[in-house]
Amino acid sequence: MARRVVITGIGVVAPGGLGRKAFWTLLTSGRTATRTISFFDPSPFRSQVAAECDFDPVREGLTVRQARRMDRATQLSVVATREAVGDSGLAFADLDPHRVGVSVGSAVGGTTGLEREYVVMSDTGRNWVVDSDYTSPHLFGFFVPSTIAAEVAWEVGAEGPATLVSTGCTSGLDAVGYARELIEEGSADVMIAGATEAPISPIAVACFDAIKATTSFNDDPEHASRPFDRTRNGFVLGEGAATFVLEDYEHARARDAHIYAEIAGYASRCNAYHMTGLKPDGREMAEAIGSVLGQARLNPTDIDYINAHGSGTKQNDRHETAAFKLSLGEHAYRTPVSSIKSMVGHSLGAIGSIEVAACALAIEDGIVPPTANLHEPDPECDLDYVPLVARARRLDAVLSVGSGFGGFQSAMVLTRPGGAGGT
Repeated sequence: MARRVVITGIGVVAPGGLGRKAFWTLLTSGRTATRTISFFDPSPFRSQVAAECDFDPVREGLTVRQARRMDRATQLSVVATREAVGDSGLAFADLDPHRVGVSVGSAVGGTTGLEREYVVMSDTGRNWVVDSDYTSPHLFGFFVPSTIAAEVAWEVGAEGPATLVSTGCTSGLDAVGYARELIEEGSADVMIAGATEAPISPIAVACFDAIKATTSFNDDPEHASRPFDRTRNGFVLGEGAATFVLEDYEHARARDAHIYAEIAGYASRCNAYHMTGLKPDGREMAEAIGSVLGQARLNPTDIDYINAHGSGTKQNDRHETAAFKLSLGEHAYRTPVSSIKSMVGHSLGAIGSIEVAACALAIEDGIVPPTANLHEPDPECDLDYVPLVARARRLDAVLSVGSGFGGFQSAMVLTRPGGAGGT
């Protein structure tokens, strides 16, 4: 019989405040953390806003040497991991290290470190043939995304399965889903799972500018991310990390651990259609949702809240609205839906895990975070998107979805311990 998997520790590094408490306070207050880019001069770019983390690695406990060898994405992940481990109350030194694994998601890996080193080696782009004499000894680590998973494993002494999941913007959901499967099948008892991303760099901004995926609302950064709003015109790039301690339910119960939520179902599909395009019917996302409901033994009417992908692009918001209607039927119209990207931006591969953290905390506190900046609803997005103000509501079963370039569509259901889908 498959083992049940629960969340016993949460760590978050997000725009607007570091740590899960600051993160949750931001979301429940409906405040936004989007601003004009400060990491570099954004004036040459079409989109000049982002959701940046006010993060100093040394101030957050990393040594100068650790900060030097780690790309920013790795730094965010390690700091989030430390918070999650402390929150879990697990004494990792007492665990069998071969039964502890790591699953980290990231779409673009060490982007900031790679770009910084290229600028140095090429003399700010003047030289087509770069001079390797100026290469940092840590460049290989920036180049290989699996370094992130290795650093997290070293942090906790994990010697079990360790992997880096990179499936674009669904990486954060997929990394947690993969960790769940390893515990479920018996390959691990404890998993450190989550995702990280630090993509706010000239090269990333230029790439999204080229396809006009990011917003051009540069004059009003706080209101630039507008999921499901009629006036929306693209997403706001973000950064951040979220890490979880996942355990076999019996393992957690035996030590009387605090359980935030059970991961009752996870599934992923691909539309095999277009690198960035989405079919309007939302069928693949709907199929992923149907699969997780089956795993969790839930009916569509059992879903109390949907944490949407809600990127703020015209195409995505309509696509997932259709998917919710297709998978939940009439219940979709009675279910609150919101997008936290309206407040913390879209941190690519990390956002799925950050959204899972929001879902777990929503179950814990009985609060649905709002969709900020939703003043003029798109008539084609006609569900209850919880505009502007958080809403108190008991949540027994929460659905979180993700949509990524390449056609990836992922879904996850979290349930209250002892509530829907569990005992």
